Amino acid sequence: MTPGRILTDWNDNHCKLWSRRPVRLEHSMHKQQAFSMDDLAALIENYPRQHYSLVKTGAPGSSRVWREGEIGQLCGRQVIEAIGRGGLQLSLRNVTAIDRRYRDMIDRMFGEIAGRIPGFDAPTHQAGILISSPDAQVSYRAELPGQGLVQIAGRKRVYVYPNSKPFIQPEHLENMALFDAEVDIPYEPWYDWHAQVIDLEPGQMLNWPLNAPYRVENLGTVNISMIVSYANDAIRRARTLHLANGMLRHRFGHTPRSRSIRGPVFFAKQMMQKLLRDSQQSKRERVARRPIDFRLDEIDLGKIVDLPKTALVAA
Repeated sequence: MTPGRILTDWNDNHCKLWSRRPVRLEHSMHKQQAFSMDDLAALIENYPRQHYSLVKTGAPGSSRVWREGEIGQLCGRQVIEAIGRGGLQLSLRNVTAIDRRYRDMIDRMFGEIAGRIPGFDAPTHQAGILISSPDAQVSYRAELPGQGLVQIAGRKRVYVYPNSKPFIQPEHLENMALFDAEVDIPYEPWYDWHAQVIDLEPGQMLNWPLNAPYRVENLGTVNISMIVSYANDAIRRARTLHLANGMLRHRFGHTPRSRSIRGPVFFAKQMMQKLLRDSQQSKRERVARRPIDFRLDEIDLGKIVDLPKTALVAA
């Protein structure tokens, strides 16, 4: 291992494959004090409510389950213990804006990548922490920004699918931009025949092509990971396009034809989405798709308590 480096096994092949194929790398972030159980428990206890998501997931092989809930009054250690008992995952979104230690790690990582890949540019980047149960799974989904998965503790299996039809359609990207609905993408079991399957251990990380669908299975242990996202001008323009085309399709019943991120048609779409994206209707539609309907049981750790339908909704 190179002293002081975040990425510890980089070679020329990684440069050739980056953004074209899934790339697995070795890293040193899992050795940092910021990822100790004590530090993570303290982080959970003080995390802003609007920046975390607690999700109930289905077990591998079961039907898709994706419910959002609240920590309630549990302390950080109790939350981690509850997650360890099964079927839960806690996402601490944008931890790089909350705690400087994680920001410094990710800044160093992107600095190293930029120093190795000619033309690589990710001026906007952030990361969150995902703590998930031994049997938790992430259902078939995709992301709009560039994406990476950094394994800190536990083992997981990642299935990465081609970023082309039929695995991902333009309408799926539009819905993701319009409704923040990354998991509402149709999945067929035969898709797995075309997936690249990668197992991750602590000290490994994975990057994959933009918008490539993926799903994740934990392999029998509590998992701690960092979810990294990044954007440049082309990725931001593509997100604007997806949002504008989604508005045309859902609000005005028009099937968009152009998918260009340049020129006068794109400029018109850019102006339209700026006017409509923060409307009350848009906010109501996003909220309706992400209700909070449970909290963690404070007596029987690992169990959940259903909330009335009038409960809080996801921020």
